[in-house]
Amino acid sequence: MTSSSFRSGCPINLGLEVFGDKWTLLIIRDMMFAGKRHFREFLASDEGISTNILSDRLTMLTRAGIVTRADDPSHRLKAIYSLTEKGIQLLPVIAQISRWSRSHMPVDPVLAATGEARDRAGPGADEAQMDALRAVHLGAG
Repeated sequence: MTSSSFRSGCPINLGLEVFGDKWTLLIIRDMMFAGKRHFREFLASDEGISTNILSDRLTMLTRAGIVTRADDPSHRLKAIYSLTEKGIQLLPVIAQISRWSRSHMPVDPVLAATGEARDRAGPGADEAQMDALRAVHLGAG
């Protein structure tokens, strides 16, 4: 992606051009917190993303360097998606959105439990979760 690909170089605009729709962060959320890595797994999310939107967003996330797509060795017709380091570094941003929503929105207590547990774990919890994601998605560890 080049600077001429964007409306402006404003940092907020640049982030919104990647994450400013209602599906992209949900796909990343599912990869981070639900362990989803296959197309069909993303389709099973509660929000009900359509196949064409999911395909478009996964392609965009791949082009943006936030996820990678590789052939799944267990099934020749499937792909497996992985977060890149750039994608993993979104965890604190998504965690902060969760914190705001838990304070100001009518969240489902069951769905809020993961974020609450991370917050109770205290300083370093985001980094520990990022390290766990690195082990799964990057083979680091």
